[in-house]
Amino acid sequence: MGTRSTIALEYADGTVGQVYCHWDGYLEHNGKILRDYYTDPFKVRNLLDGGDMSSLSETVEGCSFYAERGEDCPQRMYKDFQEYARECQREEYDYILRRDGKWYVSMYGTDGEYLTMQDAFEFHAQEEEME
Repeated sequence: MGTRSTIALEYADGTVGQVYCHWDGYLEHNGKILRDYYTDPFKVRNLLDGGDMSSLSETVEGCSFYAERGEDCPQRMYKDFQEYARECQREEYDYILRRDGKWYVSMYGTDGEYLTMQDAFEFHAQEEEME
């Protein structure tokens, strides 16, 4: 079973692009990869240019895009962050690199709020401690 996620980028002009990723969307996988390997917005743009994907990798070339199997699933575009937050495709984990250069994530337990990636890892650790 896949842990679905989305990956988004807030572009310099304020628009937001978003793609879907089917596998391993949880913080310890996709979150960690995004945090550690996708800090450059131009690299994230190249990732989103590939469209929806089955799996994320540490390099854009290593990702498994649906386009490689003939499916046309380009990134979805929103006019600004507010439209994105209202109308975006929601999955179990929704990641966005904002113009401030930080990754944010909305996930189970955050009621649609976006936490910085650092805060999300701390929130997740607290949730595990409570279990």
